[in-house]
Amino acid sequence: MLIIKKGEKESIDKVLKRYKKKCRETRLLKDIRSRKEYVKPSEIRRKQIQQAKFKAKKARLHDAD
Repeated sequence: MLIIKKGEKESIDKVLKRYKKKCRETRLLKDIRSRKEYVKPSEIRRKQIQQAKFKAKKARLHDAD
C-alpha cells in the first residue's frame, strides 16, 4: 500500500500527481492485474521465451541496418 503525505500548503492536484507517479514507478497496477487470474508456471515460461525471441529478432534486424 502506498502512503502519500500531504504538505500543509500542497494542493490535492499535486498530491494526486505524486501518487500516480509513485504507482507507475512501483508497478503497482501491473502487479494487481497480473494476480487477478492464476497463470500456470509453464505459461509464464512460454511467454518469457516468446518475448526473448522477439527481442533477439528485433536486435538482429536493427544490427543488420
